[in-house]
Amino acid sequence: MPEKKQTILVFCAHSDDQIFGPGATIIKYAKQGHKIYTYILSYGESSLAWLKPEEAIKIRVKEAKDVDKFIGGKGIVFYGLKEGKFEEQSKAKSLQKNIIKTIQSKDPDKIFTHSPDDPHPDHRAVYNILTETLDKIRYKGDVYVFDVWNPVTLRKRDLPRLYEDVTDTLKLKIEALKLFKSQKMALITLLWSVYVRAIAHGLHIHKLYAERFFKIR
Repeated sequence: MPEKKQTILVFCAHSDDQIFGPGATIIKYAKQGHKIYTYILSYGESSLAWLKPEEAIKIRVKEAKDVDKFIGGKGIVFYGLKEGKFEEQSKAKSLQKNIIKTIQSKDPDKIFTHSPDDPHPDHRAVYNILTETLDKIRYKGDVYVFDVWNPVTLRKRDLPRLYEDVTDTLKLKIEALKLFKSQKMALITLLWSVYVRAIAHGLHIHKLYAERFFKIR
């Protein structure tokens, strides 16, 4: 029997996190025919502080949509929260209701989001908001966390792990990252860690490159 096509949701803080984190994996899934939807809490305009906010937002939204098309995603939704204020703005923006509506309508097989070990406060805020929402609706599907800024994992070491062989898609992940032309500094800062993690996780499963996720439910 043919493999069941899955619906996979990614919740992240900024419009490049879904590529820096699980990028090679979601590209692999999209190539397999699974549906990938990405939900981003902020527009990330503060990374282009020299521009007017509306211009920065326009650039970041366009880049994200171009990347989503490149990787074979099925669409991106921006929630429009201000960076650094996710948890305090989530109620005013009815974020939890929107996330619940999304999960109920999409009925995902897998959800990916930020690690609670990530030192970036916005990344940890996404983790907190999402897990509180999933607890509220008693979500029973698979939920995995990914790394972006964290070089080590401390709190989730005893949880089940998912390793995905991304030998065939890591190059596409790098190409996708380079499409975020406004985020050259982030690329310079993080690109080395993308390769280091891919090599280290690949060694763990005897592959050239891999991505690792901790299953939190």
